[in-house]
Amino acid sequence: MLTILGFVMIATFLVLIMMKKMSPIAALVLIPAFFCVLVGKAAHLGDYVIEGVGNLAPTAAMLMFAIVYFGVMIDVGLFDPVVRGILRFCKADPMRVVVGTAVLAAIVSLDGDGSTTFMITVSAMYPLYKRLKMSLVVMTGVAATANGVMNTLPWGGPTARAATALKVDASDIFVPMIPALAVGLVAVFVLAYVLGLRERRRLGVLSLDVVLERGAVADVPVLAGAGGDGARAGRVSFVKGGGTAGAGRAPGAGGAGGAAGAPGPGAEARPGPSTGAPSAPGSGAAEAPSGSDAVEDDGFQGLDPDRPTLRPKLYWFNAGLTVLLLTAMIMELLPIPVLFLLGAALALTVNFPHMPDQKARIAAHSENVLNVTGMVFAAAVFTGVLTGTGMVDHMADWLVDTVPDGMGGQMGLVTGLLSIPLTYFMSNDGFYFGVLPVLAEAGNAHGVSTLEIARASIAGQALHMSSPLVPAVYVLVGMAKVEFGDHTRFTVKWAVLTSLVVLGAGILFGVI
Repeated sequence: MLTILGFVMIATFLVLIMMKKMSPIAALVLIPAFFCVLVGKAAHLGDYVIEGVGNLAPTAAMLMFAIVYFGVMIDVGLFDPVVRGILRFCKADPMRVVVGTAVLAAIVSLDGDGSTTFMITVSAMYPLYKRLKMSLVVMTGVAATANGVMNTLPWGGPTARAATALKVDASDIFVPMIPALAVGLVAVFVLAYVLGLRERRRLGVLSLDVVLERGAVADVPVLAGAGGDGARAGRVSFVKGGGTAGAGRAPGAGGAGGAAGAPGPGAEARPGPSTGAPSAPGSGAAEAPSGSDAVEDDGFQGLDPDRPTLRPKLYWFNAGLTVLLLTAMIMELLPIPVLFLLGAALALTVNFPHMPDQKARIAAHSENVLNVTGMVFAAAVFTGVLTGTGMVDHMADWLVDTVPDGMGGQMGLVTGLLSIPLTYFMSNDGFYFGVLPVLAEAGNAHGVSTLEIARASIAGQALHMSSPLVPAVYVLVGMAKVEFGDHTRFTVKWAVLTSLVVLGAGILFGVI
């Protein structure tokens, strides 16, 4: 009975948020509370919630101070050169923008932390997606899938958990899987290319009149800001099929959206009046007015090169501090929440020595902090009830028991296939420490090595990074201003496909 109720609870949660009948926070709290009463454990609800909150409190603290730290680094201009480099490659071509998103997310994922990856990627790419009227769920979907593949790094979490649970060396799991994971990453780049072509067909290609800002090439107007002091926007022409396109409507990836119109060649791009309302989540595009106001982007100003928070004289200090922080995190010199707490305090003190400036920076990022940490603590209710009532254990046992005896010799394939839904519906800890040992024991009984089972278990990580139980995904959708349901509906199919590619490549290379 608990098995059925567990699956029904998860399905109810996903359906309600994808249909936008409830907000994620409300669904994460109210649905498990209802099912806790339904299974007759209402008296223990408080214990389950407190235990869940206690387990996720370090994660919430890490996210809180990580958002403040990287928010300050963005404010002071640490990532501006990265933005310019990516945008030079993108050249305002939607296809290049999406591919650039995948490349940036993959590179930044080398630090092993999904939250920091999403903060940096969204901060760099969001202005361009907004200015070009591109679909924001394409950005979140590509970034999450790329990070999911890279999440298999030994210091990323899943590989270390598999090694610990099965008492094997992490390098024996990861190194043989490198070719398969490389194929998975190529699949993400191909996916980004295909989605980018869809966006290009929907929007056309923008040609930009390059402008110099302080002696550096500003390839897209977003780097010049939208109304910042001293900022100069380039001239924009909207070209489609060799001619100038006006406003119109066309379906786009991730939802219907209008194809943005823009002025013809030679018309000056200037920001239109701010409406104060963002474009519809998931569409990434809105029907644009005709005339020169067609390039307005809801007042979004982007990375203004003349913003008062820049600290060019402290650039190398901030770069060194960030490298030191990431190195300490990889070497596990201190718990990650402690590292980000110290890093945020030091970054604020050095870059903004005056108390009012520090308060202003904290206030500027408080919305992201509240949204993300609130979601994490709401998720604690969900995971607390799912674990405390025993639903997770019953679901795992049922899935293992459903494997036919004739499939015993193919337990590597079975483990890889099960890792895709299981790491989506439960935490990595639950899967790797609760389910994986059972799968490994079943595989050993049929002559399948423990290492093969361990390697197959990391195949589903591309989908895992979009799970509602992963705190980092709320950083991604929160900063991108995308509804979680829209992100889920768009991303799941592509993430599953990527996971299957990794699994298939592992079997093809003979490591699974």
